[in-house]
Amino acid sequence: MNLGDVLSIFGEALGIVVLIVAVIVLPSLFVGLVVSILQAATQINEQTLSFLPRLLMTLVTIMALGSWILTQLMDHFLRIFDAIPTLVG
Repeated sequence: MNLGDVLSIFGEALGIVVLIVAVIVLPSLFVGLVVSILQAATQINEQTLSFLPRLLMTLVTIMALGSWILTQLMDHFLRIFDAIPTLVG
């Protein structure tokens, strides 16, 4: 196993992590933006009003896309596991 193999595996894992985090965070970010615009328009400065919709959107996103996230992680693990014989020797 040389440095190129390690960097390739690490780069692929990092790309998967960025994709998964983006899929979870972006809907929550959009909901937070909408709530912030509504708060600015109505001049309501309540912190919990902004937190609860973002939390719920994050939970809904994880529930809806949990199987896809798990599939991505398992596929990456299986690719690494299948490549063990070629990486070792």
